[in-house]
Amino acid sequence: MADIDKTSRFEDGMKTRRNVLGDAHVDRASAAATPLDEPFQRLITESAWGTVWSGSHWTKRERSMVTIALLAALGHDDEVAMHVRATANTGATQEDIREALMHVAVYAGVPAANHAFKIAKTTLADMQAASLREEDQK
Repeated sequence: MADIDKTSRFEDGMKTRRNVLGDAHVDRASAAATPLDEPFQRLITESAWGTVWSGSHWTKRERSMVTIALLAALGHDDEVAMHVRATANTGATQEDIREALMHVAVYAGVPAANHAFKIAKTTLADMQAASLREEDQK
């Protein structure tokens, strides 16, 4: 029975991970997995995505804001950018990002928030530029 639950958590996690981060990101991460980190990829898919992100109490938008705030407070820059990009799929707005980072400033420090704002601004500008390029190609 434990294997069935594990499989279900993995499958739920992969579905949620793809929904939040997008197929391209998940495909790249999966393709880059090696025997060294494949168990780690499975762990985060089951635990972070299959349990925490797949829960029903909070919306994806709420989880997105909390995740951005936590990652910013901890100084995980690449993950901040990744989750700012994911807001295109979670429904979190630029205003939501701003409010999450304002909380970081008060509760985790102005330097952490200042740096995260820089990352968010760059990431959002990149997203807007990519969107405009896509529209031009239509």
